[in-house]
Amino acid sequence: MYFRFRKGLWAATIAIALSGLCSARELRVCADPDNLPFSNRQERGFENRLAQLVSGELNLHLTYEWQRMGRGFVREYLDGSRCDLLIGIPSKFKPVLTTAPYYRSSYVFVTRRDYSPQPQSLNDPALRRMKIGVQVLEEDYTPPATALARRHLEAQIVGFETTGADADSIIRAVAEGRVDTAIVWGPLAGFFARRYRNELELTALTPALDPPALPFTFSISMGVRRGETAMRDRLDQVLARRRRDIDRILDEYGVPQLPLPENGRLGG
Repeated sequence: MYFRFRKGLWAATIAIALSGLCSARELRVCADPDNLPFSNRQERGFENRLAQLVSGELNLHLTYEWQRMGRGFVREYLDGSRCDLLIGIPSKFKPVLTTAPYYRSSYVFVTRRDYSPQPQSLNDPALRRMKIGVQVLEEDYTPPATALARRHLEAQIVGFETTGADADSIIRAVAEGRVDTAIVWGPLAGFFARRYRNELELTALTPALDPPALPFTFSISMGVRRGETAMRDRLDQVLARRRRDIDRILDEYGVPQLPLPENGRLGG
């Protein structure tokens, strides 16, 4: 019995060692398989492009762990060593060790240019007479829905999907006049509004912070397991070195960008 146990232990040890050797030569990225403009299995999202850039700079073979992100995702996939890197997370996301931010964006109003009056802020009285499109997550609140509910505007809300084949439905609804305006995360709005470039107006949502603590503007980083400071530092060097290329990719996908905070690690 003892020798069978030892044999099994040796086999497990060898397997772990080989696994570590393999992972040291590859960059395993956790990514959503159907979430344009961010990522998809065809690797057509801008986060796929960023993953290619980073893996090339680090001389690592890029592989993906495809999984829709939800509750428990970090614990099961990143902490569970099924992947090594998350791309496109808020810089203040505590469950992981984040890099310096590589872009900053905000939620935006998406409104037809011929619509009057154009909403200027969450406190605009015009919102009480408008149908307002909001993307709704399955498990969590969304900041726009919460802010509108605080203002007793629940009856004005029209819900839309956030990912998959219908991710652009909220933008189409504005363009086709089925809702009067929509509040959408900037990168998604910028990407899907490109086909309606002359018809739609994107306006940054104000206030940027809905008191006491509901932000609409976020700095975005990459994330690794807590404690992996060496890997985080290598990524920071790549992000700084390839700053212009990163901006070029983001511009190509229509991502509306705000200035990054001077102390990047304080960005929220």
